[in-house]
Amino acid sequence: MRGVDLSHLGAAIGPMIRVHGGFANRMYRLDTDQGSFAVKELNLLDRRGAYRAEDVFRFERAAFAAGIPMPEPISAAHDTLVHRWVEGEKVPEAPVPAAYAYEIGEILARIHALDVAWTPAPIEEPTARDWPDIAERATATGQPWAGELTSQLRTFLAIADFVDACERPGPVVLTHRDIQPWNLLAREGRPVLLDWELSGMLDLSGELGSTALSLAKGPGFDDIRPAIFHSVLDGYVAGGGVLPPAGPSWFVYLIGGWLGHTRWNILRCLAGVEAGTGPDLALSHESVRNGVRGLPELYGRLPDLEALLGPG
Repeated sequence: MRGVDLSHLGAAIGPMIRVHGGFANRMYRLDTDQGSFAVKELNLLDRRGAYRAEDVFRFERAAFAAGIPMPEPISAAHDTLVHRWVEGEKVPEAPVPAAYAYEIGEILARIHALDVAWTPAPIEEPTARDWPDIAERATATGQPWAGELTSQLRTFLAIADFVDACERPGPVVLTHRDIQPWNLLAREGRPVLLDWELSGMLDLSGELGSTALSLAKGPGFDDIRPAIFHSVLDGYVAGGGVLPPAGPSWFVYLIGGWLGHTRWNILRCLAGVEAGTGPDLALSHESVRNGVRGLPELYGRLPDLEALLGPG
């Protein structure tokens, strides 16, 4: 991280260490005479959307002041975020304990109750439908997943139609928008919320569905625990939240986000170069393979997922 002024964090007592595994940005740990810090280098080369550093930092500071379990936000610049380092256990991609899921629901209710100003975002563009062209480029450049993508073109176009056509019942809330196992720690068995960069306004059903499903399943969709799914919702209600109407909108944000993430990684793979920021090229290939195989399965299971919204 050349040219980044981190002098406000104190005198370094060792080299800054890269922490691998980020899906969008790059993380480093810096130990100084003032403590340990997580320094995140934002990918500004090919972000899927503009990063709203000031809005997100204000939201994080309000959440931290309200006692939300999260790393303390220290500073935010246009290309660098700094938080105090938090020790904890990584949360595996597997059904979490019911008590953990319940507390996540309570935390979400507290986040949604915060009164934080948020600059209105521009209207989102329609979902991209250039999948046939992308598949042709993937075949022409010999991408290892090109055949699988080509065989699923109709499904990917149907998913794009679903994302644009699905009605969102509201309300729209200011929220984290990315509570997944890889953005969580467990500290003495209790949640710590990481990686707030995607924070913003979102239909409540999309936030609840994405969060509850991610905590109730393993890597695929063969081991979904309805009791864990409902523990998140029970915690949300106990925290003062009100559940929106049942329907496909609970899962459209998850599907649409995964679709956009897969397309973004495909474009990185088609470029075929190791970018200076963002995920390593090998990680982008892994993300593409997961999306090409997982998205059609997820979309095909929508009726089963909607059945989760019945009584627990």
